[in-house]
Amino acid sequence: MTYPLTITASAMRDINRSAVLEIIRRENPVSRTAIAERLGVSLPTVMRIVDELVDEGFVRLHGSTEFTGGRRRPLLEFDTENNLILGFDLGGAKMYGAISNFGGKILDQANINQHGTNSEESFSLLIGLIQKLLASPYLDGRRVRGIGVGAPGVTLHREGIVKWAYTLHWKDFPLKARLSEKFDLPIIVDNDVNLAALGELWFGAGQGAQNMVLIAIGTGIGSGIIIDGVLYRGAHESSGEIGHMIAGREYLGNRYADFGVLETMASGTAMVEFARSAVASEKAAFATSNLLPEDVFEAARNQEAWALEIIENITDYLAIAVANMAVSFDPELIVLGGGVTKSADQLVPPILKKINSTIPALPNLVVSQLGLQATVMGVITNVLHNTSNCYIVRKLS
Repeated sequence: MTYPLTITASAMRDINRSAVLEIIRRENPVSRTAIAERLGVSLPTVMRIVDELVDEGFVRLHGSTEFTGGRRRPLLEFDTENNLILGFDLGGAKMYGAISNFGGKILDQANINQHGTNSEESFSLLIGLIQKLLASPYLDGRRVRGIGVGAPGVTLHREGIVKWAYTLHWKDFPLKARLSEKFDLPIIVDNDVNLAALGELWFGAGQGAQNMVLIAIGTGIGSGIIIDGVLYRGAHESSGEIGHMIAGREYLGNRYADFGVLETMASGTAMVEFARSAVASEKAAFATSNLLPEDVFEAARNQEAWALEIIENITDYLAIAVANMAVSFDPELIVLGGGVTKSADQLVPPILKKINSTIPALPNLVVSQLGLQATVMGVITNVLHNTSNCYIVRKLS
């Protein structure tokens, strides 16, 4: 049984500190007086917290000043330039890493395409990517606040254990512990789509939203769910694993060991498999050895019948997923992300058309503004929250 939490003096200080830092992040440059007025706390409280944040390097003094009748004080700004993170997105086919400052500006990046590796090989590739970026000249004179890794599949974020990542061949893989042995920096490990959802919330299509869903369509399919500005993780940290959504009664009782029902019908991997079968059966003049989802979308643009049929079927299943997320969470918006959404113009209109009048209200369905950088942007949010003792408080109405 769980019991309601009480607020200790220490926790109250951290709540106030989190609120002050968030005001500075959103509104910089801003004055101490304005912060106190917005939050309804005393000016001495704000000044004490600001001094701490300046000492820790999260906040710096701005050239402009405020005047309140006494001496002039410099305005405050969130120090985006001198605080860096290293973020990594471990996709099923690609690994992407980047150095970003706290403002979301990518300073350096590296990637590995079509790695197709097993468990230890995947880990070694990741180590190589991290070491390459740690040697970047962009780190000189700046503080690296942490390393964040987004892994596909169910991930226990506190322990940093990847429970099952089929495409990387990781099962109960202690990724955080293994990385901590090699790098003397704060390490966070989380589900890749959860991080991407945080990235969209802070820097992308979800800015200003409190409730949103990101659906990522790539090698597999997953979602990140934001409720009241916070990631919803579920009882087993497997919320959002919509690749396993059952898309019809005909799928009940069947075993899906690696990919779930929705992934076998609507992911980028499924699209390629359907395309290979269709091309072979029609003996179409189309190379299938290195076939990619974007090739199928291009063939559909050229009105090739086999490709049009695949897109039609895939949008059916994606429409089911979008409708189910819309009626389950009633989010302010649903963001489509992942590699497949490069061809969003062939997905969004048909999805909305298929569910129009079927559910109470059409969702605001938009496309990711961050693309493959969404997970790295989410690392900024996660590292900042985990290195600054962050709280997000909501009053029940």
